[in-house]
Amino acid sequence: MILIRVASEADVPALADLRRESTFELQPPREDEGFGERFAAWYEQEASRRLTWLAEDQGHAVGMMNFVLFERMPRPGTDPGRWGYLANAYVRPEYRSQGIGGRLLDAILAYADGRGFVRVLLSPSRRSIPFYRRAGFGSADSLLSRERPGR
Repeated sequence: MILIRVASEADVPALADLRRESTFELQPPREDEGFGERFAAWYEQEASRRLTWLAEDQGHAVGMMNFVLFERMPRPGTDPGRWGYLANAYVRPEYRSQGIGGRLLDAILAYADGRGFVRVLLSPSRRSIPFYRRAGFGSADSLLSRERPGR
Protein backbone atom coordinates (compact mmCIF):
# COMPACT_ATOMS: atom_id res chain seq x y z
CA MET A 1 0.00 0.00 0.00
CA ILE A 2 1.60 3.27 -1.15
CA LEU A 3 1.17 6.23 1.19
CA ILE A 4 1.42 9.80 -0.16
CA ARG A 5 2.17 12.48 2.43
CA VAL A 6 3.94 15.78 2.94
CA ALA A 7 7.55 15.19 3.94
CA SER A 8 8.98 16.50 7.19
CA GLU A 9 12.45 17.33 8.42
CA ALA A 10 12.78 13.73 9.57
CA ASP A 11 12.53 12.65 5.92
CA VAL A 12 15.57 14.64 4.76
CA PRO A 13 17.88 11.58 4.47
CA ALA A 14 15.28 9.72 2.37
CA LEU A 15 14.73 12.78 0.17
CA ALA A 16 18.50 13.13 -0.31
CA ASP A 17 18.69 9.47 -1.35
CA LEU A 18 15.89 9.96 -3.89
CA ARG A 19 17.61 13.07 -5.24
CA ARG A 20 20.89 11.19 -5.55
CA GLU A 21 19.19 8.33 -7.42
CA SER A 22 17.34 10.67 -9.78
CA THR A 23 20.59 12.46 -10.61
CA PHE A 24 22.43 9.20 -11.29
CA GLU A 25 19.76 8.17 -13.80
CA LEU A 26 20.73 11.20 -15.88
CA GLN A 27 24.49 11.26 -15.40
CA PRO A 28 27.22 8.92 -14.23
CA PRO A 29 27.48 8.53 -10.45
CA ARG A 30 30.13 10.67 -8.77
CA GLU A 31 31.46 10.43 -5.27
CA ASP A 32 30.22 13.31 -3.11
CA GLU A 33 30.78 12.71 0.59
CA GLY A 34 29.24 16.03 1.65
CA PHE A 35 26.04 15.70 -0.37
CA GLY A 36 23.85 14.65 2.55
CA GLU A 37 24.90 17.64 4.63
CA ARG A 38 24.52 20.05 1.70
CA PHE A 39 21.08 18.65 0.94
CA ALA A 40 19.99 19.01 4.57
CA ALA A 41 21.20 22.63 4.67
CA TRP A 42 19.35 23.35 1.42
CA TYR A 43 16.17 21.72 2.74
CA GLU A 44 16.28 23.80 5.92
CA GLN A 45 16.79 27.00 3.92
CA GLU A 46 13.96 26.17 1.49
CA ALA A 47 11.46 24.82 4.04
CA SER A 48 9.59 28.11 4.40
CA ARG A 49 8.67 28.23 0.71
CA ARG A 50 8.84 24.66 -0.57
CA LEU A 51 6.79 21.58 0.27
CA THR A 52 7.75 18.08 -0.74
CA TRP A 53 5.35 15.18 -1.09
CA LEU A 54 6.74 11.73 -0.43
CA ALA A 55 5.50 8.34 -1.64
CA GLU A 56 6.22 5.48 0.75
CA ASP A 57 5.86 1.74 0.53
CA GLN A 58 5.79 0.33 4.07
CA GLY A 59 7.89 3.23 5.37
CA HIS A 60 10.38 3.06 2.48
CA ALA A 61 10.61 6.21 0.32
CA VAL A 62 9.85 5.34 -3.30
CA GLY A 63 9.06 8.72 -4.86
CA MET A 64 8.86 12.46 -4.34
CA MET A 65 7.67 15.67 -5.94
CA ASN A 66 8.06 19.18 -4.58
CA PHE A 67 6.26 22.46 -4.91
CA VAL A 68 7.82 25.91 -4.61
CA LEU A 69 5.38 28.51 -3.29
CA PHE A 70 5.42 32.05 -4.68
CA GLU A 71 3.44 34.81 -3.00
CA ARG A 72 2.84 37.81 -5.22
CA MET A 73 3.33 41.34 -3.89
CA PRO A 74 0.11 42.62 -2.25
CA ARG A 75 -2.12 45.14 -4.03
CA PRO A 76 -4.62 47.45 -2.38
CA GLY A 77 -8.11 45.98 -2.33
CA THR A 78 -7.37 42.72 -4.12
CA ASP A 79 -5.94 39.30 -3.38
CA PRO A 80 -2.53 39.31 -5.07
CA GLY A 81 -2.71 35.58 -5.70
CA ARG A 82 -0.08 32.96 -5.43
CA TRP A 83 1.39 30.45 -7.76
CA GLY A 84 3.59 27.40 -7.53
CA TYR A 85 6.38 25.71 -9.36
CA LEU A 86 6.33 21.93 -9.47
CA ALA A 87 9.79 20.38 -9.46
CA ASN A 88 12.01 17.39 -8.79
CA ALA A 89 9.48 14.67 -9.57
CA TYR A 90 10.98 11.22 -9.20
CA VAL A 91 9.74 7.66 -8.69
CA ARG A 92 12.15 4.76 -8.28
CA PRO A 93 12.25 2.62 -11.46
CA GLU A 94 10.78 -0.48 -9.83
CA TYR A 95 7.74 1.55 -8.72
CA ARG A 96 6.99 3.27 -12.02
CA SER A 97 3.84 2.66 -14.07
CA GLN A 98 1.83 2.03 -10.89
CA GLY A 99 0.16 5.44 -10.65
CA ILE A 100 2.49 6.81 -7.96
CA GLY A 101 3.59 9.82 -9.99
CA GLY A 102 -0.05 10.62 -10.71
CA ARG A 103 -0.93 10.38 -7.03
CA LEU A 104 1.94 12.69 -6.09
CA LEU A 105 0.81 15.18 -8.75
CA ASP A 106 -2.83 14.91 -7.63
CA ALA A 107 -1.79 15.69 -4.04
CA ILE A 108 0.11 18.81 -5.10
CA LEU A 109 -2.66 20.02 -7.39
CA ALA A 110 -5.28 19.46 -4.67
CA TYR A 111 -3.11 21.53 -2.32
CA ALA A 112 -2.76 24.31 -4.91
CA ASP A 113 -6.45 24.30 -5.87
CA GLY A 114 -7.56 24.24 -2.24
CA ARG A 115 -5.50 27.35 -1.53
CA GLY A 116 -6.51 29.30 -4.61
CA PHE A 117 -3.23 29.22 -6.52
CA VAL A 118 -3.69 31.09 -9.80
CA ARG A 119 -1.21 28.89 -11.66
CA VAL A 120 1.12 25.94 -11.34
CA LEU A 121 4.20 25.92 -13.57
CA LEU A 122 6.84 23.33 -14.32
CA SER A 123 9.71 22.67 -16.67
CA PRO A 124 9.12 19.10 -17.81
CA SER A 125 11.61 16.70 -19.26
CA ARG A 126 10.78 15.65 -22.81
CA ARG A 127 9.78 12.20 -21.52
CA SER A 128 7.37 13.63 -18.92
CA ILE A 129 5.42 15.99 -21.21
CA PRO A 130 2.62 13.46 -22.00
CA PHE A 131 2.20 12.76 -18.26
CA TYR A 132 1.70 16.45 -17.46
CA ARG A 133 -0.51 17.05 -20.50
CA ARG A 134 -2.85 14.26 -19.29
CA ALA A 135 -3.12 16.19 -16.00
CA GLY A 136 -4.26 19.34 -17.81
CA PHE A 137 -0.97 21.21 -18.27
CA GLY A 138 -0.48 23.12 -21.50
CA SER A 139 1.98 25.56 -23.00
CA ALA A 140 2.66 28.71 -20.98
CA ASP A 141 2.37 31.25 -23.76
CA SER A 142 1.98 34.20 -21.41
CA LEU A 143 5.38 33.74 -19.75
CA LEU A 144 8.83 34.65 -20.87
CA SER A 145 12.00 32.78 -20.01
CA ARG A 146 15.62 33.83 -20.03
CA GLU A 147 18.35 31.24 -20.20
CA ARG A 148 21.76 31.99 -18.77
CA PRO A 149 24.01 33.40 -21.53
CA GLY A 150 26.53 30.94 -22.89
CA ARG A 151 24.51 27.87 -21.98
